[in-house]
Amino acid sequence: MQRNKKSFKGQKIFLGIDVHAKSWEVAIAPEVGFVKRFSQKPSAKELFDFLRKNYPEGEYKAVYESGFSGFSTYYALREVGIDCIIVNAADVPTTQYEEVMKTDKVDAAKLARSLKAGLLKGIYILEKAYIDDRSVVRIRTTIRKQLSAYKTRVKHLLYFNGVDLPERFSKKHTHWSRPFIVWLKNDVHLLSDTRESLNLLIRQVEALRGTLLEATRKLRKMSQTERYKRRHDLLRTIPGIGTIIAMSILTEICDVKRFHNEKEFAAYLGLIPTSHSSGEKTAFGEKTFRGNKMLGPMIIEAAWIAITRDEGLGAQYKKFRRTMEAQKAIVKIARKLSNIIFSVLKNEKGYVPYNTGN
Repeated sequence: MQRNKKSFKGQKIFLGIDVHAKSWEVAIAPEVGFVKRFSQKPSAKELFDFLRKNYPEGEYKAVYESGFSGFSTYYALREVGIDCIIVNAADVPTTQYEEVMKTDKVDAAKLARSLKAGLLKGIYILEKAYIDDRSVVRIRTTIRKQLSAYKTRVKHLLYFNGVDLPERFSKKHTHWSRPFIVWLKNDVHLLSDTRESLNLLIRQVEALRGTLLEATRKLRKMSQTERYKRRHDLLRTIPGIGTIIAMSILTEICDVKRFHNEKEFAAYLGLIPTSHSSGEKTAFGEKTFRGNKMLGPMIIEAAWIAITRDEGLGAQYKKFRRTMEAQKAIVKIARKLSNIIFSVLKNEKGYVPYNTGN
């Protein structure tokens, strides 16, 4: 007598995956039944073959936490027929036991159960076409920070060796000019007879400056491509927004329509305060720790420029300063600037000077 073929047709099979470079810890939670856990090689095809054999004809739903693998695991799973979302680790419901007994197996099972319960919301998935563009912009930001750090190391080395800057370099804007570099190379003497430490730092500064210049040129060229030019030019109509910030915004958010309103966009930038509500009392605190760690500071930097170029925003800043310190006031201007950015991109219309309502 022939046995009935096992089939999970019409059933959802939920998978939690704890992703590592050399292995995946997988937890499988079918709609009916127990959680099954196992380890495997980091292979989407191997996982799909296992599912097809043990849960044939099921509807496979997977989740993993955002991390080092980026979107590569997502696209690999989708290509073999496994639907997938990526979640922020901070958004995964966690019990006290799971906090104190944190293992790969526990994490995978937690993800599978939360996905099955419908408690998870995936992050925005970057289209493949944008991935390298965003990496170029982020790498440029990293190089700029590294360059700043090496310049500081050079100056620290000079102070450590008792080297005073000549009068012609007394003003900050003269530092790291061509004459300044020539002076560092030819005229500086350290306490020791040698100066190999300084030579190494100077070479590193020059190498980073060259790479930063190359990255900046690529970014500017990118801004004039069909994919970005119109939106880039619209953002440039906003005071304080130059090509670097405009391209950072465009490559990070990709599609402004994924935000339902100005508040969601500001939250993504990290420009909304924390809030605590109890009974009839609601208290607001500092900026939330959530949000894009690169864009938020950039918008605040742009706000400092905007208040000097836009009469309305400048007036608002002065009004805020009557009751609060400068840093808090500029964050409020940055929030207004985020609203302007959202409006310009959503409506595809250039900036109209901010109306203070006075």
